[in-house]
Amino acid sequence: MDYPGRQHLGAVLCRLHGRLCGQECVGPTGEWGDAFSRRVDGLPVRFVRLSDTERPTWVLYEHGRYLGTLHARPDGDGLWHVQSAAEQCASLDDAVRVLRRPTSWHREREREACWALADPALLLVDVQTAGLGAQAWAVQIAAMDGTGRVVVNEVLNPNEPITAAASSLHGITPARVLHTATFSDVLPDLKGVLQGRRCVAYKACFDRGVLARELLRHHRCPSTVRAWLGACRWEDAMRGRFVS
Repeated sequence: MDYPGRQHLGAVLCRLHGRLCGQECVGPTGEWGDAFSRRVDGLPVRFVRLSDTERPTWVLYEHGRYLGTLHARPDGDGLWHVQSAAEQCASLDDAVRVLRRPTSWHREREREACWALADPALLLVDVQTAGLGAQAWAVQIAAMDGTGRVVVNEVLNPNEPITAAASSLHGITPARVLHTATFSDVLPDLKGVLQGRRCVAYKACFDRGVLARELLRHHRCPSTVRAWLGACRWEDAMRGRFVS
């Protein structure tokens, strides 16, 4: 990361230790300065570098409101460090999203964690798709129980092209699924994992809908699909209610 009129701090520190790590510091060369603006999720964010430190540190403002402080470590780890949350983010946009969290976020997360651990039937489910449309097929199905144990994590061949927009979200490329199993291949194991469980997902209607389409493609019988899904309880984590 180069600043106008300043050397690359990471390279300086590396040279002090007699080596060059070969890693690029956060962001492309020349992108960051003492003051700049950046749109994150469509909203302008203003970055102002603190004048009383030589560290690559910025104070952030959004519509004149103070968001917080973050810095890029000059050690070449490629991470943005959010001081108030003690979190590290791989991208600047994700660091801004951390700072945008409401003050109640940590309290609510702790409450939800206790709620999750209290239910032995709970299963956190996430389904990724080959496209962003309403009819896209599954490209990954993952589930974790209330203890944090991953009980299923299958990357699938959707038998359709994976769009660039979808791949940019979940990182699954066409080459990765070229020789992976299909939904039908993993269906017996998936049935044993999901049925009889309380399946919680963000946008549960979407995830459940993807499974319904896959089941219909496999069984070709709507009544079988309804019976299969009816053996699970689906709850939307964003709305706190069951879906059918």
